[in-house]
Amino acid sequence: MKKIKTIAFLAALACSVTAVTAQTKLDVWGYNVEFKNAIYEKGYGYKATHPNVKVDYKMWGIDYYKWYLDKPSLIRKDGTLPDVMFLEEPELRKYAEAGLLLELDDLYAKVKDKTENYPVKVATHNGHVYAMSYKVYSGAIFYRRSLAKKYWGTDDPAEVQKKFKDLDTFLATARELKEKSDGKCKAVATTDDLFYAYKGARKQPWVVDYSLTIDPAMEKYMDVCKIMEDEGLVLSGANQWSQEWFDGMQKGKVMCYFLPEWGFTYALKANAPGTAGDWAMCQGPSAWFWGGTWIAASKKTKVQAAAKEMIQYLATDEKFLEGFSKDNSVVVTNINVQNKLKNNFSDPFIGGQNWYKEFCDYAKKVDGSLSQASDNQIDDFWKKAVKAYANGGETKSQAIGEFKYNVQKTLGF
Repeated sequence: MKKIKTIAFLAALACSVTAVTAQTKLDVWGYNVEFKNAIYEKGYGYKATHPNVKVDYKMWGIDYYKWYLDKPSLIRKDGTLPDVMFLEEPELRKYAEAGLLLELDDLYAKVKDKTENYPVKVATHNGHVYAMSYKVYSGAIFYRRSLAKKYWGTDDPAEVQKKFKDLDTFLATARELKEKSDGKCKAVATTDDLFYAYKGARKQPWVVDYSLTIDPAMEKYMDVCKIMEDEGLVLSGANQWSQEWFDGMQKGKVMCYFLPEWGFTYALKANAPGTAGDWAMCQGPSAWFWGGTWIAASKKTKVQAAAKEMIQYLATDEKFLEGFSKDNSVVVTNINVQNKLKNNFSDPFIGGQNWYKEFCDYAKKVDGSLSQASDNQIDDFWKKAVKAYANGGETKSQAIGEFKYNVQKTLGF
C-alpha cells in the first residue's frame, strides 16, 4: 500500500511539473500595455523566467474587455473565462461571488506576512481568496503649497494634515478657508472628490444579509455635500473630470484634490505642469483606495498549475516586483519590496516629497473587507441621489427614496 501511494504521489508531482514547463499555453486577457509589459519585459518579466510557457495575451479597451468577459464564448470556443485575467474591482467581485474563479488560498498563505492586507480583503469571498494584486492605490490629499502658506502660514504636511485630520475637521477647514480667502479659494473643486474618503470611513458594506444598508458615513456624506453646495464651499457647477475641475488645478482657486497614485500621475501632474513644485501631499481625513488591478484564474482552466504559477510570479515574486516598480513607478503590494525601495523616491512636483513612502504608509490603514460585486451600481445610484439633494432638486427623503427604489428595481436589495 505504501508503495502504491508513493507511485501515485510521484505521478501527481510529474503531472504538476509538466503542466508548467512543457510548452503549456496560457490564454491571458487584459486591457492595457502595463500588463503586457509585466509578461514580456526583458530580464524580469514572466516570459523571461518561464520560456517554456506559451502566452497568448489578448488586450482590448476596457469597455470591450468587460463585454468579452461577460460573453467569453465570443472568443473562447468552450465558453469559459480565460486561464488568467487582469481584473478591476467590480469584475473581480462579480466573478468571485458567482463562483467562476479559482481559489488561491494556497498562494496567499505563502505571502500573507509580506503582502498588503487590503487588496487581499477585496479579493476574499466567503473566506477564500480569489485573486492577487501587485500594486496598491491608496488615496491622499494633494494641496497647493502657496495657498497653504497664504492662508495658514505653513505648507508643512504635518501641519496641513491637522487641518484635514478627520471628516468633521475637513468641513470646518473648508469654512475657514472660504472666510480667510473671501470666497476666492475652495478646499475642493467639487463634493465628488469626497466620495471615496467617506466610503473609506464606513463600518458596514452596502448590502448586509441581502438587505440594502446605508452606513452613517454615507448619509453624512450626503449631508456634507448639501452644506458645501449651500454655503458655496466648492466651485459652482464643477464635477469630477469636468473642465472646471481640471482648471482648478492650475488657477489657484482650489486648495486640494483627493487622488490615488494614478490620479497624481495622470490627472494632476499631466494637467498642471506649470504648477510643478507648488504641491504637497498628506493622508487626509480617512484611509481609502480608488482603483487597482487583481490577477485571477478561471475555475475551469485546464492548466491550473501554470495559471497559479503566473499569478504567483506577477503578484508575489520580489525580483519581478522590484524591477516592475522601478520601471513603472507603481507602489507594489509586497512589503519587503516596499521597504527596499520606499526611501529612494522623491518628486520635485510635490517639493521633493517621497510619494512612494507616503502611499505605502496610507495603504496599511485601508479596509478592503467591505467590497461587494454590487458596489459599483449602488455607488452610482447613491451619487445620483446625493447630487439631487445637494443641488436642491429633491428633498433628502425624496432622494433617499429614489435611491432605494433604483437599487431594489435593479439589484433586488
